[in-house]
This record gives sequence, structure tokens and C-alpha cells, in this order.
Amino acid sequence: MTQYSPTRRLLGAAFAALAIVSLSACGSDDTEKSADTSADTTTTTAAEHGEHGEHEGPHVLASTSWVGAIAKLAGAHDVTVVAPSNLQHPPDYDPKPSDLAKAADADFVLLAGFEGFATRLKEAAGSDAEVITVEPAYAPDKIEAQVQELAAKWGTEEHSAEHFEEYRAAYEKASEATKSAIAGATPVVVAQAYVAEWAVFAGLTPAGVYGEMNMPTPDDVAKLVALKPAFVFENSHMPMGADLVSASGATKVELVNFPGDDLDMMKVIETNQATITKALAGK
Repeated sequence: MTQYSPTRRLLGAAFAALAIVSLSACGSDDTEKSADTSADTTTTTAAEHGEHGEHEGPHVLASTSWVGAIAKLAGAHDVTVVAPSNLQHPPDYDPKPSDLAKAADADFVLLAGFEGFATRLKEAAGSDAEVITVEPAYAPDKIEAQVQELAAKWGTEEHSAEHFEEYRAAYEKASEATKSAIAGATPVVVAQAYVAEWAVFAGLTPAGVYGEMNMPTPDDVAKLVALKPAFVFENSHMPMGADLVSASGATKVELVNFPGDDLDMMKVIETNQATITKALAGK
């Protein structure tokens, strides 16, 4: 089990203050461009999860709410999220020096690696916090090994195992209900790369994907239109399919990609389940 230094925690605030001064000196005015990107970061604590008394465990700094939700499934209760969850695409957030300074008091820094601020966050963590890259997803089989590895580092295996099995059961129940609701329907679906897993959730195989790295080119759109999609699964947090929807005449199904401030992945599942069922089954 990882040991967490009380001395390091006591000094964290001082390190954070020094980091703010240092980062402010080398930062630019671009770090505070708009009201949206100056929103408060998210912090979840043991008390917010209904626990009492002093909480033992790591202080985790997560890049986004999706990464933070993975940490929560792994048993972390003290989670601070850098990018506000109310942004359209949180990985594009431009952190303020005060956001990056929080890495000075973190035991672990978790990120997905595709955030625009990933390099700056790693640098801010210095040598004190362990930086871990995770691959966020919703399907239990895609995240189980990562959750187990994190729980083993944090000594939260028992707590994590219980809650992960609850999550798996709820996910599978929602998936089966969605499949049942659209039983007999085999529409052609194309999807933005990061929401393609929701087609599988509904028992469908996406005929094509778009936007994994960049906006689809006219040639990409033409190839996808040739597949004659009936539905386009669009990423509401990273919309890229407007031209495809227009050119194909397909129905756009907007799906959520990032959890809210509560870091509750099941709420995302319930929302997307309802959206898919309404679109594909008319319910």
C-alpha cells in the first residue's frame, strides 16, 4: 500500500503558493480568455460521498471529470478536477496558474494524455506527484484493469471492487434494456470516434467512425455518406458531424461524453441510454 507523507501535505499549501508565483511569471494572458474557462474546478471529498471522519487515501488531481470519474471508481474520494465539466470540450481548457499549482499538493496526477494542457500539467507536478495516464471509457471491460491497478496503488481494493461491481451491473442492465428497446432494428450507424462505444452498448456495430484526431475532411464525409447511414452518433462535447449529417440526411443522435461535477458515470449512461432509445426506437 502506498504511504502518504503528512509532512508533504502540511507543506503542500506553501508549495502551491510558490508554484502560483512561478507559473504566473512564465504564463501568458491567454490563460484567462473567457468566462467559461475561468469556471471553478471540481473537488469531491469523502463527506460528499456520505462518509464521516478523517479520510485516508490519496489526493488525486484529475485533468477532466471523465478521468476523475475513473479515479472515483478506483476508490479515491479526495479528487480535484482541473477542467470545469461545464465546458463543451474540457480537454481544450486553458488552465490558470492556480489550476496547475494544485499539482504541488497532489499525491497522484491522472490524465488521458490527449488534453491540450497535458504537458503543462505533467511539468507542474514536478517530481513529487506520480503522473498516471488512463484511457477513459464507459464499458466496464475497457476500464476494469485500470481501475484495479489504481486501487492497488491506493490501497482501496475492497472499496473499489464493491463499487465497480455495482457499476458493472448497472451498465449491463442499461445496455440490455437498450438492446431490447430497439430489438429487430439494424440501422446503419456512423459515429464520432469517442462515442462509438455507445453503438456497441446498444448492440450495434458502427459502420464507420470520424473525427478521431481532426475534423472530417470532405473526402472523409463522402466515404461515410456512401455507407448510407440512418443515424450519426455525434459527440456533444466534441461536435464534428454537421457536414456529415447534412450530406447524408441521417438523424443526429447527440451523446454525452463527460460526467458532471459529481463524477457519476452512471448518469452519463442513463442519459445516453434515453437518447439512443428515443432516437432508434421512438420511445
